Amino acid sequence: MMTIKYELDRREIVPALIGNPDDFLFITGLGGTSRDISALTKDGPNLYALGGAMGAALSTGLGLALAQPTRQVMVVTGDGELLMGMGTLATIAVLNPPNLSVLCVDNGHYLETGGQVAHTGRGTDLEMIARGAGFNKTAVVSKQSEMSHGQAVLHDKDDVSFVLVRVRPTEPPIFKRNMDASQARLRMKAFLT
Repeated sequence: MMTIKYELDRREIVPALIGNPDDFLFITGLGGTSRDISALTKDGPNLYALGGAMGAALSTGLGLALAQPTRQVMVVTGDGELLMGMGTLATIAVLNPPNLSVLCVDNGHYLETGGQVAHTGRGTDLEMIARGAGFNKTAVVSKQSEMSHGQAVLHDKDDVSFVLVRVRPTEPPIFKRNMDASQARLRMKAFLT
């Protein structure tokens, strides 16, 4: 099976899709997406970046969205991490918290473990899976011309939303984030009070 080629650069498209990072509370998945958002927020108090908890970004983001219904929450996760949270994807769609957005950064590879081609690089379509799970608002951004639609879906406040952005398998921004999960939790808790 042929691997899929992506053209967008994550270091440009992810910040462009999000816009003002102060508009969201962020939960991120492992490695790449945590560095994407840590660089964007300057490792700010509105970010809880997971480390060593693959598959937990969706459930953590859902919990935060339910606990903070007046705040916009965005889960930013990778394709590999999202594949481990399929049950939670369906639960999010069923509960439909309108203050929750999911941005999946799909590079078609498992960069954290050596760059092996992932399921999405071989044709698995996570946006189609999100729609099948019950998400009413979804978008795919695989070229620059699709960005404005992706932004609109990501910033929708009427329904839970899912945006899949397909990026080249290049390194995320270089940013040293705080890897102490308990400290990051306390920092966000203080920010929310």
